[in-house]
Amino acid sequence: MKNIFLLTILLAIIPISTAYAQSVDVDGTWYLGEGLKDGDYFEYTLCEIDLNACSPIELKIWIKGEIQNVSETLWDAQILVIDADKTIKGSWGLGKTVPTPILFDDDLSEYAAAFKSSIAWISSFATSNEKDRIHGPQEFRASSWGSLGPVGGGLESNLTPSRIESITIEGKTTDAVIVGWYNDKDNEIWLVDNFPFPVKALTFAGINSDNVPVMFEFNLTQYKENVTVDPFGDIEETIQKSELLKCEKDFFDYTSKRIPTNTYSMMIQYNYSPTYPVEGCEIDWKIYFYSKYNDIEILEQVNYDIWVVDENNNKLYSYAENIGKEKLYNEFGQVEHRLQLEQGSGLIRYAIFVHGLGLEQQMDTTQSGYAIIEVEVEKNPLLQESTMQQVPKIPSWIKNNAGWWADGTIDDDSFVSGIEYLIKENILHVSSNFVGSTSDEIPSWIKNNAGWWADGTIDDDSFVSGIEYLVNTGIISIN
Repeated sequence: MKNIFLLTILLAIIPISTAYAQSVDVDGTWYLGEGLKDGDYFEYTLCEIDLNACSPIELKIWIKGEIQNVSETLWDAQILVIDADKTIKGSWGLGKTVPTPILFDDDLSEYAAAFKSSIAWISSFATSNEKDRIHGPQEFRASSWGSLGPVGGGLESNLTPSRIESITIEGKTTDAVIVGWYNDKDNEIWLVDNFPFPVKALTFAGINSDNVPVMFEFNLTQYKENVTVDPFGDIEETIQKSELLKCEKDFFDYTSKRIPTNTYSMMIQYNYSPTYPVEGCEIDWKIYFYSKYNDIEILEQVNYDIWVVDENNNKLYSYAENIGKEKLYNEFGQVEHRLQLEQGSGLIRYAIFVHGLGLEQQMDTTQSGYAIIEVEVEKNPLLQESTMQQVPKIPSWIKNNAGWWADGTIDDDSFVSGIEYLIKENILHVSSNFVGSTSDEIPSWIKNNAGWWADGTIDDDSFVSGIEYLVNTGIISIN
């Protein structure tokens, strides 16, 4: 089936039948990069445990040609990443023997690492080096492609071809070989002969837990051949604002302290950089959750979030909600997040909020609490109207609230708190103050507008102008 995987348009992987055999009876070998050539174009959805707590991104790769790196020839891979509200363009230099990023733009470094740890992870076992008997091309018939060592504290696991699964690709049917390792969870990677990269995978972290987090998951959503025109040429890169604002890219000078939660349930060690954050740029957080009884014991199975709060500790922003989650979960009690400083200059009050410890179904909420960290954010003289237009005026958590309010997930008061935030930040302008009214005065038809805005049917300006009218006419009343 060497050349059956030649695609020219959208690739959709749909399992249509599965053959479970004692051994994989397929001729041929496979290695990472097999058949890779100029003009190949790939689109993946990808989540990786160390990248945004496994929040999915879109990764698009175009093999433009070759580039020279000293005496080594590399693949010139043009890259587009869509990560939440960020669109990032750049390039990777991929190795010829092993097509993993050797050269990469600074803005794409964390995505290059995620690519190596997920889509290209199998290069630890299968490369084009035919002289390497251990890590060269691997036979589909082989009983094992190599040892992973003990996984999750259990017995030694091997990466083994386990079965053949028929898949439909653009109306044609071909076979994928599933290789994986099997313990408490089935960890599997789908390969197609003579295709450069795995087409699908779902694997889990090697730990002993009833709620094992996903280590990486990806799906190939599109593949084309012979692409000669830059597919990203007309796409605007939103991350360019960091260049315009001369933002710090390397974080090494951290402000650190260990403080208790307000309930004294645990100690939180926080570290943020730069020491003097600048509006419009990023702040890097490294956070550790410690036992209050033992200053070297890091707690596990932490359900948490990072908030921005007002002077009364009311939530104004939630990082979890901003990436579409109710809360965040970390098995190991050590996390790192980079947050955009969209709140302006001045004193910003962050709350490291702990929902509790343990699995979601058995979470110990007696361990809940929060720690407040005040950060002075410097004014950025380069942050002018032209660059501000690249930053969304309305935080995404308010749009989430609108959608949840429209479908009844949250109540009127929660929706009104978002409107209050827009007024306070001068995003929404009102001509009068209406005091003392209750949220049950909000007509139910307004939920339609909120729902349309949340799903993109109407734009931000239409939503804001509608709310301004409702507030100024007293239909919606804000304390």
